[in-house]
Amino acid sequence: MFDKKESRLRRAKSARAKIAELKAVRLTVFRSNGHIYAQVIDASGSRVLASASTAEKVIREASPKVVGKAAATEIGKRVAERAKLVGVETVAFDRSGFKYHGRVKALAEAAREAGLKF
Repeated sequence: MFDKKESRLRRAKSARAKIAELKAVRLTVFRSNGHIYAQVIDASGSRVLASASTAEKVIREASPKVVGKAAATEIGKRVAERAKLVGVETVAFDRSGFKYHGRVKALAEAAREAGLKF
């Protein structure tokens, strides 16, 4: 029987294989109990083009009480702005096996509103 983490990683593996097959730049999300992280990774998978997370000092100092969906929305906006600065407009969304729900969904919708296409 698989545990929760193994099941999530199995789902993530198949999604990443499809994204690699498409040779697309990907917006990948990782969420822990305390933080949420987003990275824009190039098509080869070897270079991070842009990133944002709630663990960044600037974000923790600016709004230490912002947690949950509000924090995910802020991270979505920031990663989209940073991706556009390096010339990335279109990405494939890699949710890392997490359900498209809650914080992951909030981050994705905020990135779309900020101008990323996926």
